[in-house]
Amino acid sequence: MSEQDYTATVQVAASADEVFEALTNLDALSAWWTRATGDPLPTGPITFPFSPSGQAVMHVDSAERGAGVRWTTTACMVEDWVGTSQLFDLETLPGGDTEIRFRHAGLTPELECYRDCQSGWNHFIGSLASYVDTGLGQPNRSEEDTARREVRAAG
Repeated sequence: MSEQDYTATVQVAASADEVFEALTNLDALSAWWTRATGDPLPTGPITFPFSPSGQAVMHVDSAERGAGVRWTTTACMVEDWVGTSQLFDLETLPGGDTEIRFRHAGLTPELECYRDCQSGWNHFIGSLASYVDTGLGQPNRSEEDTARREVRAAG
């Protein structure tokens, strides 16, 4: 891991168990990130089809209730992602809130895709927070995601 890896930290009112469910349930993943198929538990691959011509496949390295989830990208339409890891670390805070510490290990500013991926993760980590706190996320191709992409494309 590098200190330049993309990271994001958010605090949510949801419990660590609720966040864990959002990271290990196909319907929940589809509600905050993008449609998901496969097995979201350890050793299972999860496939995230982002478009008809592009998908990401993640190996589930670990999924520990109350602690977090770790994936490694094994195939992706964004070649820079192959071999990188996504880590969602969960910590229960005093009062019951949860801190989600996300790191995309290997996603660094040197990569050509970094700015687009940074914009995407900023949006989708917020979508995860919204989903666990309200039941409504802003997944891939939602109005909010489409608007974000249009702003990025405009410059």
